Amino acid sequence: MRAACLALSLLLTALGGVASAQSPGGDLPDIGTPASTTLSLIDEYKIGLMIVRSMRDAGQIVDDPEINEYLQALGMQLSSHAQEGAHRFSFFAVKDAGINAFALPGGFIGVNAGLVTATRNESELAGVLSHEIAHVTQRHVARSLQNAGRTNMASAAAILAAILIGATTGMPSDAVLGAVTAAQGLAAQQQIGFTRANESEADRVGVGVLAAAGFDPGAMPDFFWTMQQRSGSGGRNVPDLLRSHPVTTERIAETRDRVEKLGRPRHEDSTSYALIRARLAVQSLPPEAAFRDLYGNARSADLPSTEGETYGRALALMRADAADEAIPVLQDLLARRPDVTLYHTALGQAQLEAGRIAASRATLEGAMKLFPRSVPVTMRYAETLMRDGDPKQAHIVLLDLFNNVPPTPEQARITALAANAAGDVADAYYYMSEYHVISGNLALAIDQLRLALAVPGLNEVQRQRFEARITELQEYLPKGRHAKEIAGPTSPPPSGGRTR
Repeated sequence: MRAACLALSLLLTALGGVASAQSPGGDLPDIGTPASTTLSLIDEYKIGLMIVRSMRDAGQIVDDPEINEYLQALGMQLSSHAQEGAHRFSFFAVKDAGINAFALPGGFIGVNAGLVTATRNESELAGVLSHEIAHVTQRHVARSLQNAGRTNMASAAAILAAILIGATTGMPSDAVLGAVTAAQGLAAQQQIGFTRANESEADRVGVGVLAAAGFDPGAMPDFFWTMQQRSGSGGRNVPDLLRSHPVTTERIAETRDRVEKLGRPRHEDSTSYALIRARLAVQSLPPEAAFRDLYGNARSADLPSTEGETYGRALALMRADAADEAIPVLQDLLARRPDVTLYHTALGQAQLEAGRIAASRATLEGAMKLFPRSVPVTMRYAETLMRDGDPKQAHIVLLDLFNNVPPTPEQARITALAANAAGDVADAYYYMSEYHVISGNLALAIDQLRLALAVPGLNEVQRQRFEARITELQEYLPKGRHAKEIAGPTSPPPSGGRTR
């Protein structure tokens, strides 16, 4: 992913410049109809979904329910103050130690693990997310296409996907080079001011979002300044964030001036921020390195530490095959803060890894009562039930979650595995079809439903449900009656709804 976001900026530059002139009063530009006539919200969503699906297939997305829940909650807290309701935002972590984040068309925002661990407080992380949210709400992709006027959506998607997917999957260098060269060729035809204008606009909008959500708006320019200082002289060791989001001293000064007018309220970091930061730090290193380099003295009971550091040491012990030693650390944390779901799930995981399955089951059963339909708690509980030889109960709890909480791809996949282990083969195919619907691959979703129909012993209710779902999804295929609505942000293929 090191070059992915730089390449994304290059592509956007290639697709056209955005007028940098602002009104005398400093108002934000109108982002209404001109962009919409070139690239609709549905088209943007389709491009973004295609790229996210390819990244997931390549194993570049962090599938961790605790991390995903935190990022999505933080992102939605911010995006709810963006004063526009056209996009459905989706936030996800990327397995990359580089300090970067990126906004894809359609409201998909990726955050590198390295960026989260590089932030010093929650407002800094929120500042980066607000900046990326602004790129989406200001429709910079659509506006660049509108100005270029010569590049259609298909070619834009092809170049963008080739660059991003190539950077994450090891695509042959000549193929990636071809996409980059194409983007560079188009860039030569356009004005150079595109990136600066859009980045400055994202700063202005993002600072407003950050302040409205109750975070310190000054954290955004502070973080960019820190990254600029870290880069040193001579342009060496420049963080990825500055390569894909070029920062100038003037830009930082302008943003700080805007912050001074808004004020800098004090914001206390949430407990989850410190814990997720530690969780990503441990996951980003090999097990032996996580223990040796990050928390080598984790066995020292006298070591002073914050809750986040203590939690990180426990996770490092688990990664180093010392789950037995992590259990008392997590039990102490849980006794002090029973309101923190991350302590419940980590303790249940540690007990499971230590072979204490009954204890893990008891811990997570208690958590299920305290936090009903919590996605991380339910998924960790289901993992323990599966290990305990009780896939039917795992299927039941996951089904309840599936029917009441919009499922993530990983949640749908785990539900399918539980159903299959419980002998509910037809339902397992159904859940996998929903996994493909969420990922935007309707053809594979229909294939899974056809496999479900072929399972012997179907009852009539199942048969009618599967057939109705096939008919429903076929309407969204390119040749269907509602082709323009495929995976659209306002009219997506409907979820499967309640099932038995």
